[in-house]
Amino acid sequence: MPSEKSPVNVFQNPSIVRAKEIIKNGISHRKTLILIGNCWVDYHGRAGSKLFPGERIVIMKEDGSLLVHRSTGYEPVNWQPPGCIFEANLKENVLEVKAIRRKPAETVVVYFDKLYLVSVLDLEDFGEFALHASEEDMQKAILTEPSLIEPGFKPVTYEKKVEPGFMDIYGIDSQGRFVVVEIKRKTAGKEAVLQLARYVESVKSMVNREVRGILVAPSIAKGVQRLLETLKLEFKALSPKKCAEILSKPEIKKLEEFL
Repeated sequence: MPSEKSPVNVFQNPSIVRAKEIIKNGISHRKTLILIGNCWVDYHGRAGSKLFPGERIVIMKEDGSLLVHRSTGYEPVNWQPPGCIFEANLKENVLEVKAIRRKPAETVVVYFDKLYLVSVLDLEDFGEFALHASEEDMQKAILTEPSLIEPGFKPVTYEKKVEPGFMDIYGIDSQGRFVVVEIKRKTAGKEAVLQLARYVESVKSMVNREVRGILVAPSIAKGVQRLLETLKLEFKALSPKKCAEILSKPEIKKLEEFL
């Protein structure tokens, strides 16, 4: 039998009676539990549902959340949010695991008639979650906070079609000059510079005003700075992580305000 002091205790093919003892002990010590076996599920609350028998994975987390997973797919087929009270009872050789939520009042009951595995986990997790944005997210962040490009920059539109393709962002700077912004999520190479140059030339052919081109990326490849200077284009360093932080703010404004 695994040591009770181990951060991970695994019990294979426990009897229903033994499984109840293990689960009740885990609940009382606020452990995370993983149960694998044949089960069916009832939900009672604002609505009602029934999940018929099948072999599934049930996760009971130390914060009171519960997830019932099939062997395929990433979303749980039944779940309860954090803050639930767990109970484990035995009725007619069937193990009942309840997740009870008080506000709103709702209960998920998982019934097991066979368990293949019960894991009791005492895990520590203090790592921060860092979300690194996509190019689309970087675009949204700039539209949300235009000063990421420079003070006074005002986006006019985005994904604007011109002869060579679609400009990521099209705007005006503090001096009234048109600005074409090309965004790259990773280190920008010479092709990104040439792409931006084509967009700038296309806009110049349509307007009687100075047009600037700004390449936005976390960094640029070797030799790219010289090419930018030759083509009279600019570079603005901006990391996807910074953009993700901006988009995570609760006071994010709607994109429509900038259009």
